[in-house]
Amino acid sequence: MTLTERRPLPPDTAAAPGQAEETATDTQASPWAIEAQKLNIQYGDFHAVKNLDLRVPRNRVMAMIGPSGCGKSTALRAFNRMNELIPGARADGKVLFHGQDIYSPGVDPARVRRWIGMVFQKPNPFPKSVYENVAWGARINGYKGDMDELVENSLRQSALWDEVKDKLKDSAYALSGGQQQRLCIARAVALKPEVLLMDEPTSALDPVSTAKIESLLAELKTRYTIVIVTHNMQQAGRVSDRTAFMLLGDLVEEGDTRELFLNPRDERTENYISGRFG
Repeated sequence: MTLTERRPLPPDTAAAPGQAEETATDTQASPWAIEAQKLNIQYGDFHAVKNLDLRVPRNRVMAMIGPSGCGKSTALRAFNRMNELIPGARADGKVLFHGQDIYSPGVDPARVRRWIGMVFQKPNPFPKSVYENVAWGARINGYKGDMDELVENSLRQSALWDEVKDKLKDSAYALSGGQQQRLCIARAVALKPEVLLMDEPTSALDPVSTAKIESLLAELKTRYTIVIVTHNMQQAGRVSDRTAFMLLGDLVEEGDTRELFLNPRDERTENYISGRFG
C-alpha cells in the first residue's frame, strides 16, 4: 500500500502524483515510525511536556520511564492525539508520521488513531462478545474481507486464540483481567495499525498475565512499532530495545536500553535507575 493511501491526511491535502511517489520512497526508507519535534503539551497553565524531541524506531519496542507526573503518559497520548479528549489540553510542535505532521490543520484525528492504536492501563473491553470486541472496529472502518479469519488472526497475534476459541460468543467480561487486556490488544491489531501505544498495560495484572504480555511484545514488534509506558524499570529492561527517561516534563535522555541502564549519560538517569528518587 502506498503512503498516500496510508497517511492520515484527507484526500484534498494529498500531494501531486509525482510528489506522493517521492514522499513514499523517502518515508519507506526512514528508520523512524514517529518523530516528535519540539512538542509541548499543556493542561491549562500546567506544562506537562516540554520541547520533546524524540524519534521512535520502526519495529522496535521503546519504553518510556520516569516518576509519576513526569509527562511520559502525556507524551504517549500525544502520538495519536488522545490528549485532545481531555478538556483544557493543548499542543504545539510537530509529531511526524510518514513525514506528515499529525497536528497539521485538516488532519482527522480518527484517521491518525486508525494507524496509531492504543492499549490502556486498565482492560476496557466493550460490553459485547469476545468475537464482536475484535470485529467491531474493523466493521465500522469498512472492512470487507473474511471477518472470521480476521478475528482468529487477531486473537492469535495476541496469544489468546487457544484460550477463547470455544468462547467467542461469550461476554468479554467473563474473561480474566489478563485475558481482557490481550483481547484489547487483539482489538487494536485487528485494525492493522503500524504503531501500538501501550500505557502501563500490565500494571493492573498479576505476574502470570504480565509475563504473557511481555512475551507477546517480542512477537508483536515483528509486525508493529510499540511504545510502552511503564513504571517498572525491570519490565523496561526485559521488553524494550530503546528507553526514554523523562523527568518533570523534559526528556532527560534516550538510547539503547542496555546502554542507558548500564551507562547512563545523565546523573539524573542514574539516580532514578538506582532508586535514589522516583
